Amino acid sequence: MDTMLNVAAKESDIGQATKPVLELENLRVSYYTDAGRAIALDGVDLTLMAGEKLGLVGESGSGKSTMALAMMRMIKPPGRIEEGRVIVDDTDLTALSEQDMLRARLSKISYIPQGAMNSLNPVLRVGAQLMDAMKAHVPDMPKDEMQAHCIRSLESVDLKANVFKMFPHELSGGMKQRVCIAIGILLKPKVIIADEPTSALDVVTQRQVMETIDRVQKQIGATVILIGHDMGLMAQFVDKVAVMYTGRFMEISPVRDMFLKPAHPYAQALIRSLPNLENKGVFQGIPGIAPSLLSLPGGCAFHPRCPFVMDICREQRPPFETFQENRQVACYLYTEKARS
Repeated sequence: MDTMLNVAAKESDIGQATKPVLELENLRVSYYTDAGRAIALDGVDLTLMAGEKLGLVGESGSGKSTMALAMMRMIKPPGRIEEGRVIVDDTDLTALSEQDMLRARLSKISYIPQGAMNSLNPVLRVGAQLMDAMKAHVPDMPKDEMQAHCIRSLESVDLKANVFKMFPHELSGGMKQRVCIAIGILLKPKVIIADEPTSALDVVTQRQVMETIDRVQKQIGATVILIGHDMGLMAQFVDKVAVMYTGRFMEISPVRDMFLKPAHPYAQALIRSLPNLENKGVFQGIPGIAPSLLSLPGGCAFHPRCPFVMDICREQRPPFETFQENRQVACYLYTEKARS
């Protein structure tokens, strides 16, 4: 009997290991302005397993931060989540009440903001801000245990215990960013979204912060979505890269494939735009500009800038589908429909 129970337990563990931690289903966000409706996120689908690290890249306005805020249900008017589901660990966040969603933030999904300097309350000590997060989720925990837990969280991101009693203005930029990470991992969430967490830091501090995120992510086994423009950072940190354009995924590929052999013409253009040692001082931009979200072109949104454009690209939006193992792309260069 014990043997059978052990086998059943192992099979259950295997099932859990192969089950997605995060699923986005047809997530759609629009902003209603005086000029009309701007579609900022256009039917995004995504699946991530426990412990995976995804890099989210694209030009400004491509929908990266909108996707993060939609997952956190933090889209503010005139924005609106119009359709779709965000499922974290079998819980549909879009179906939760406001009160339940407050409890889900930090415990199921957390957000490390871009500007730590603007994210911490300047008139509250660091410890008070961590304690507020704890009180909102585990109000019955004794105060001394709560404080000890907060200090452990600070120490896990290489901050000393005395930071608990300090004000944000007494900390350096890197220390403030680590405080934000400590808050983000306080309740061991299943999904961590890091929105350009190193954009305002020098290169040495950037590396220290990313190493901190990498270490604590492994400690708690969380799935991480890293939003940013720094492709070098992506190459060192993530497992796979998702390229966004006008609120849609253009390509999702393992990081090595993305850098060595990008598939989508837009992904190719992004990789070509990176500086390299072979062509010092030579920079190659992407011709044209991204279209307005108020009036997207028909078919593939990238077709006005694409060097490989075909007639079908102007007429029909390409499906986002698998074209190699672990790789997805939205481009008619890789579909049977365009080749037939």
